[in-house]
Formats: sequence, structure tokens, C-alpha cells
Amino acid sequence: MALDFGAVKMNENSLFAILLRSQWWVSALIAAALIGLLRFVMPEIYAVAAALPFVVVALYVGWKAVRAPSSRRIEASLARLRAMPWNEFAGAVADAYAHQGYAVQRLDGSPADFVLTRSGRTTLVACKRWKAGRVGVEPLRELDAERRPRQADECACFAAGEITAQARAFAAERNIRLLGAAEVVKLLG
Repeated sequence: MALDFGAVKMNENSLFAILLRSQWWVSALIAAALIGLLRFVMPEIYAVAAALPFVVVALYVGWKAVRAPSSRRIEASLARLRAMPWNEFAGAVADAYAHQGYAVQRLDGSPADFVLTRSGRTTLVACKRWKAGRVGVEPLRELDAERRPRQADECACFAAGEITAQARAFAAERNIRLLGAAEVVKLLG
């Protein structure tokens, strides 16, 4: 699976992809070590220039960490969201995706709840079972089976509860994006 930054795709095992998933200080430490070592073999300005990508990654990851919701905020938001009736929750999800520029179509009687379309790409979203305490493979299999007849490019599944290891493996194998509690709170703000 590759990280997608618009038109640029980054392999998930590349150094910078790994650093984007790490703490900010890891990139900052690499930048400092690189400057410290390279200044003995080249002018300092070139050593700083060589370390600049790591500094940028450290700043970006730090910025994301500061903007991420705290665990207390996630729990309070989840309690509020869990108290919503299904129609209200589904409306909030549809509004959030529409606000991001997606054309949203609600589905009834399907494993998927929404079809999202943007820039010629189609995404199936399942969130009926998002309140479940534990999400297994079966809802993901149903969603993946729905992908083929609808010719969807990708799938996403909301899961505020625990996601089993088998479900995570299946999702990774079938390129199904799992949106956990933090992602749900971030999407619905």
C-alpha cells in the first residue's frame, strides 16, 4: 500500500514514509546528527541543506501532532456521537464528506452506506457498525464484495471499537481504509 499525496505516491516502507508515521523528534534527531556529521566533510551550509528534508518532516509531523485531538476530546466527542440516532449520525457523515468536496449518495439495503465521488474516483463507505465494540472480518468482506459491482476505486469502514487482527489484515490486503475513533472525531469535528 502506498501513501497518496495527490499525484505523488510514496512507498509505505520508504524512509520518509516511516518518518511521517514516527514521532516528530525522530526526524529532528536525524537532522541534527546529519548536520553534526556532515559539517566535518563539507561546508555547514551544505550540511544544513542536506538535513533540510528531515527538518521539514519533523515540523510537519509536529504540526499534525499539535492539531490531533486529545484522548479526552476524542472520548467526549465519541460519547456525543454514540448518543446520536443513526439518521443524525449518517447525516453528519454525509455533510462532512460533502464539505470536503465529495458528491455523496446514500445507499439503502447495501453493506455500504455511502458512495463518494470526487475527481473521477469512487469510494464506498460503511459506517452502520461503527458503534460496535468489536469489528471483525465479515463486514469488511461484505463491503469488499460490494466494491466490484459498483466499480469503486476504494472502500472505507468506520469502526470506533476494537478492530480484530484478522480484520486489520483483511483490510490491508484488500486496501480498505479503517477509520478508527480518532479519524471519526477528526472527520466530524
